[in-house]
Amino acid sequence: MTLPESLKRQERVISIPEGLDQERVDAALARMLGLSRSVVVDLIESGEISKAGKVVTKSDKVSTGDVLEILMPTAKMPPTLTATPIEGLDVVFNDEHIIVINKPAGVAAHPSPGWQGPTVIGAIIAAGYNVSTSGAAERQGVVHRLDVGTTGLMVVAKDEASYANLKDQFRERVVKKVYHAMVQGHMDPSEGTIDAPINRHPREDYRFAVVADGKPSITHYKSLELFPAVSLLEIELETGRTHQIRVHFSALHHPLVGDLTYGADHTIAERLEMHRPWLHARQLAFTHPITGEYLSFECEYPSDLTRSLETLARNSHGN
Repeated sequence: MTLPESLKRQERVISIPEGLDQERVDAALARMLGLSRSVVVDLIESGEISKAGKVVTKSDKVSTGDVLEILMPTAKMPPTLTATPIEGLDVVFNDEHIIVINKPAGVAAHPSPGWQGPTVIGAIIAAGYNVSTSGAAERQGVVHRLDVGTTGLMVVAKDEASYANLKDQFRERVVKKVYHAMVQGHMDPSEGTIDAPINRHPREDYRFAVVADGKPSITHYKSLELFPAVSLLEIELETGRTHQIRVHFSALHHPLVGDLTYGADHTIAERLEMHRPWLHARQLAFTHPITGEYLSFECEYPSDLTRSLETLARNSHGN
C-alpha cells in the first residue's frame, strides 16, 4: 500500500520500552502502534520514521529508550466494510437481532486507518450474517470493542433497534463484562477496586495513561490463583475506556503478562510463550434488546492462555 501524498501528517514521538530491546524497528512499531507490519514498512520506506534525525530502515534494530519520530497520516480514507473471513468463526449466539462471537486474538473489532488484518465485522459479513447500518460506516453494528490482542466475548447488533438499545445498555453500565487477566506480581489487597481517570498519554498518544483530567474509569478485581511472580485475576469493568484494564494494572505496577506496551517484563512473556497481553473477555451478560430476555454467556480460554496456565502449574509443583 502506497501512502497518498494528499494525506495530512501528524508527528508522534515514542520511546522504546525494555521489552522490545533489539527488535527490528518494523516489528517493534507494529506491536506498539497496533498497525499491520506492512503499513509500518510503508511508513519506513516513505521516509516517515526517524531516530535522532536519521531516517530508519526496516531492518534496523531498536534499543531500550530509543526515541523515534513518526509522521502518521491523520486524514481518514473513506471507510469501507470488507469481508475478512476467519476460519472457524466461533458463533456463541445468533438470532435475527444480535450475534455474539468468541473473538480470537489478532482480529480487530472493525476497520481502522492502518489496519489491514481481519476484523470482527468483516468476519461476520464473510460468514453471511447481516449487521446493523447504525454507527460510523466502518464500525456498523459495533456496540463495544475488544483490543486486537484480546480474546473473548463480543456482541454485534444486526438491526437498528438492537443497536440503539445495546448502546444504551453499555452507556448506562448495566452490561456485565467479566475478564480474566494474568498480571505480574501479587495484588495487595488481593481484592479491590481501582478508581482512576484515564485519557491519552500526555507524551505518547499511541497509548493511554492515568491522568488527573481523564475520564472516570472504574475496575473491580479479585485474585483467583497465585503463581510464582504472577497472578490470575477476575476483573469486572464498571466503565469501558480504551485499554482500561491494561492501563489500570500498569499504573499499579502490575502490568498484564505479555503487555510490552504497558511495561510488562519480556522474560516472563517469553517463558510463558505469550505474544500478546494475557487478557480474555470471559463473561458477557445483558438484556436482549428486543425480547427483554436476560442473556448470559461464558467462553473458555483459547489455546495460548491454556498453555501458559499449564506451564505455570507445572512450575509451581516443581515438575
